[in-house]
Amino acid sequence: MAISFFSGRRKTVNLVLNDHSIRFAELKQKNPVTPLRYGERLLQPGIIVDGKVQDFDTLANIFDECIDEWKIARRDIRFIVPDSLVIIRKVSIPADVKEDEIHGYLYLELGSTIHLPFEDPVFDTLVLDKGSRKQEVLVFAAPEAYVNEYASLFRSVKLKPVAADVSALANYRLYHQNGLASEDEVLMSIQFDLDFVSMCIFEGPIPVFLRHLPVDGNNNWRLKLSSGGYEFVYDGEITEIAIQFEEIYREIARLMDFYRYSLTRGNREVSRILLNGDHPELDRVVHDLQDRWGIPVHTLKVGAKEGAAEALPRAYHLAIGLGLKEVP
Repeated sequence: MAISFFSGRRKTVNLVLNDHSIRFAELKQKNPVTPLRYGERLLQPGIIVDGKVQDFDTLANIFDECIDEWKIARRDIRFIVPDSLVIIRKVSIPADVKEDEIHGYLYLELGSTIHLPFEDPVFDTLVLDKGSRKQEVLVFAAPEAYVNEYASLFRSVKLKPVAADVSALANYRLYHQNGLASEDEVLMSIQFDLDFVSMCIFEGPIPVFLRHLPVDGNNNWRLKLSSGGYEFVYDGEITEIAIQFEEIYREIARLMDFYRYSLTRGNREVSRILLNGDHPELDRVVHDLQDRWGIPVHTLKVGAKEGAAEALPRAYHLAIGLGLKEVP
């Protein structure tokens, strides 16, 4: 099965699943980005764990309810492949391998010249550079079994999956649409959610390294409902959050150093940070990152409705970025 991270067609429903929620968004228009509808359904712990479906039947039943509520029956959908399942690799292959033959070549070379941390992957590829003898190809890969499980889930509730995507690419599309992107920058995109942190380094528009970090110790977050919606309230010691964040910041620093000293031999370093996510303390993270690294930290903004002054909640930005993807 092939999955497409780059090509696409339009006017589909955009779905984002994580360990604690299902979110959807539809776009009215793409320039400027204008949401048409959006919504969310919270999940009980244990239905999805680290991006892997643990209770297929319960999740399918919940989707049936969401489909009725959101009025998206029998619609085409895009979906985000959980970052915990995705890896990025740059590989060199012979220059005479044609573009429509790259997938077949990669499958033949698995385990010999090309090594991945899982068997039976699905691929998407982008040719970065082509020389006389070699061509450099960017490979996105994910375990076929887990991607197929999500596709089967959607089909079981009469939705039609037509494209898959990665959170970093969805965020970058929205970043670019906001007029923030620069061709010569090195951008670290950080998706900072309640359950995980995903970091991706971009050279211009090209992602070169992806790192996924599960976030432990979230049992102390309690859901507080109100007439205006909900919020997560932390019931534990506030110092626990500080310790957790320190561990995450150390991982961010390690990735920055790995890129600067190992990947580019000291020639390039991260020059900007793009921060997105649904973590309740995201504003605090913005200030922490600015204080630690002294480089620009960007967050995204989308109007909740056409002509409205209020902003769309950050939790939906990923679905909106997914909506900027084109579908075959």
